[in-house]
Order: sequence, then C-alpha cells, then structure tokens
Amino acid sequence: MDSSLDSDIDAFVDSILLEAGQSENTRQAYWGDLKLFAAFLAQRGKTGSGEITADDIGEFLKGEREDGRKSSTRARRSAAIRSFMRFLKSHRIIAHDPAELLDSPKLDKTLPRVLTEEETFRLIDSVDGKEPRELRDRAMLEILYGCGLRVSELCDLRLEDVVGDGELLRIFGKGSKERVVPIGGAAGRALSAYLESARIVFTKGDFSIPYVFVTRRQGRFTRRGVLKIVKERAMAAGIEASKISPHVLRHCFASHMLSRGADIRAIQELLGHSDIGTTQIYTHVDAARFAEVHKLHPRHNADRS
Repeated sequence: MDSSLDSDIDAFVDSILLEAGQSENTRQAYWGDLKLFAAFLAQRGKTGSGEITADDIGEFLKGEREDGRKSSTRARRSAAIRSFMRFLKSHRIIAHDPAELLDSPKLDKTLPRVLTEEETFRLIDSVDGKEPRELRDRAMLEILYGCGLRVSELCDLRLEDVVGDGELLRIFGKGSKERVVPIGGAAGRALSAYLESARIVFTKGDFSIPYVFVTRRQGRFTRRGVLKIVKERAMAAGIEASKISPHVLRHCFASHMLSRGADIRAIQELLGHSDIGTTQIYTHVDAARFAEVHKLHPRHNADRS
C-alpha cells in the first residue's frame, strides 16, 4: 500500500529541523514547495509517495519554467523535491529515487547590485552625530558593511557574541552554522561607542535584554526595521533608495574586498558561504567593473582596419 503523500511531506519537513539542522525558513519554504508538488500530483490522480515518477517531477518543473517562475524559485523547488525523494528512499518508503537522473534547473547569473566605495562611505558618513540613535545606526551600518553580515545575523547578534575583547563577532548563520568574523577599524570603533553610552538608553537599564542592537521599544530589530534605517540614511546621503538594502551592503563588503586583493576563499569564510560557487559571483562583479573601466582606454573605440 502506498504511503500517504501528505503525511510523508510532514514527516520530511519535521526532519529538516530535527536531523538536518536547517533553518525554520528553509523548512517552511520546502513545505510550501512540496505542497504545490502534491497538488500537481493530485491533478494526475496520484496521492501516494510510491506513485511518483521521474516524468511527474520533470513535468512539474517544466510547468514552473513555462509559468515564468524565477530561476532561484525553480532551483529551490527542485532541491526540495530531490531532498524529499532521498528522504523517502532512506526511510524505505520508496525503493528507487525517481529524481536521481534529472538535471537541476540552472540559475540565472544575475550580478548582485553594489555601491561604489565612495557611495558606501557617503552612506555611512551621513550618520555622524553623538546622539544615541545616531551612534546605534552608525554601528549597524558599519557592521553590515565592515563584517558582511546578513541582516538576520545582525538582528540576532547578542552581547555574548561579541568576543575576543570586542575584536571578534560570533555569528550563527544559515542552518545555525557558526563562524567568527573580525570586527576592527571603523566597525569596531562604532560598536564600542554605541555599547559604551547609547545602548543603555534603548534598554532603559534592563540588563536582561540580550541583543546588541535594541529598538526604542526595548525590542529586537526586525529585518524590516533595519531596512527602514538603511533607506532613511541612503536618502540623507543622496543615494537612490531603490539602490540600497542591508543585503547590498553585504555585497559591497565582498566586492570591495575582492577588488582590493582579498583571497576569495577568505571572503567565502567571512560570508559564511558553504559553497565557493556562491562567492564566485563577486568575481563576475569585479570583471564587469573592470570592463567598464577599460572602455576609457584610448584605443577602445578605435576603428578597425
């Protein structure tokens, strides 16, 4: 008798947290992807895990492409189905994995948006006061750019994660993977200034609040809250708001480090990328920048003989 597809999906997504150590966001995304796949199978009259064929998977992914889904969405849904099939096989719910021989959807090689160094400095330097909010916002911007953090990592940063006499940050990234990044120079000075005199204003002396960055309501920052601050500061610096987000500052960190000669493997470690291929997109950014610079060469537009 075929196993119930819906119950198998629920068991799989629960295992993502319990066994694979993936994030709650990944669990929810995979659950939604697999429920869409289950609805597609139901239209084909299939409700059991053992009924799934390679043709079913291929037709589902083909329909996603024809419907104009983004390549990143299609790649994630493909990954969800492949992981689900491996789960079914490892738990002996199916004897053969129908996804083994299928090709993965190719991601579009879109280059990440970055600011120039001058624009980035202008953005950060637009926060130059000594009031508590200005010290806090300056420290947030300096750390996003100076350490290459994801916005969720900034929001989750706790006082206990500032280690090594304040010279290192312990970061828990995707899948709760831990890494340590240095915080020196401008970022280190900005964080020290905030912690020394401004944070207590936001916590109102409540020492039970664990987070480094605290809102005026004594709460943890949300991604939306950080985005609002970045947009506000961009406008103050005369930078188009549509060009900037917290993640753009992470891209700037990597791109600017690479252009100044940093080793790409080191950048991979600092960003917390598990795959070097993810980091290599910044080599394309740098190549595109140099291609634009090369257009200034006096022979670039010379007539061909």
